[in-house]
Amino acid sequence: MYQLVIVRHGESLWNQENRFTGWQDVDLAEKGKWEAQRAGEILRSGNFEFDQVYTSVLKRAVKTLDVILECIDQQWLQVHKDWRLNERHYGALQGLNKAETAAQHGEAQVKIWRRSYDTPPPPMPSSDPRHPSHDRRYKNIPMKDIPNGESLKDTVERFMPLWTERIQPDFKLGKRILIVAHGNSLRALMQHLEKMTPDEIMQVNVPTGVPISYELDLSLKVLKKEFLGDPEEIRKAMDAVASQGKAKSP
Repeated sequence: MYQLVIVRHGESLWNQENRFTGWQDVDLAEKGKWEAQRAGEILRSGNFEFDQVYTSVLKRAVKTLDVILECIDQQWLQVHKDWRLNERHYGALQGLNKAETAAQHGEAQVKIWRRSYDTPPPPMPSSDPRHPSHDRRYKNIPMKDIPNGESLKDTVERFMPLWTERIQPDFKLGKRILIVAHGNSLRALMQHLEKMTPDEIMQVNVPTGVPISYELDLSLKVLKKEFLGDPEEIRKAMDAVASQGKAKSP
């Protein structure tokens, strides 16, 4: 049996402002720091131990992981930071308020941009200073692989080589794995693990700062999945994620 725990980063400043964040390197909000600490305490109380840790190259995930590792006294673990665990790139939507965008374009369109499987958002021009091709952390990535806007399907295709080349072999070595990443990169993983259809994954909302524990068999099929924490708080957090793309009432 293999052990996997995944955690979406704590609430960021742009989560707090209900903005499309994507690859923008936004910091944790105070609530997000508290969520990271709480996630660490939950894992500590469950006596979770890990052998390999993965995160993205975005600070909201990296800082969440740092807090968790300090809390469980496992800061000595090797951390693999990989751009393929970054959040879905939201293209030209990055920085826009989700509710205001819903008021302008309609909730149905925003839901498609946020939750459809294969419809990407409007692209970000490569001339935009925020485009990842201008960020030196991505300088070794071929231009053809740098996104200017991604659907969830694109995010899955970007993530899967990391799973195949790095994470899956770690499991085969018996390593217990912790992944701290983002809502959509984790949905890509969840879809693969749980064999979800595009329609099923569209309904999945990943709350910030909540550890999700998987037990996998030797063929990496899910034996058990558990959200760790208070069930009512988790339900409210998932409902809040689902409602982010709704227009505000006048």
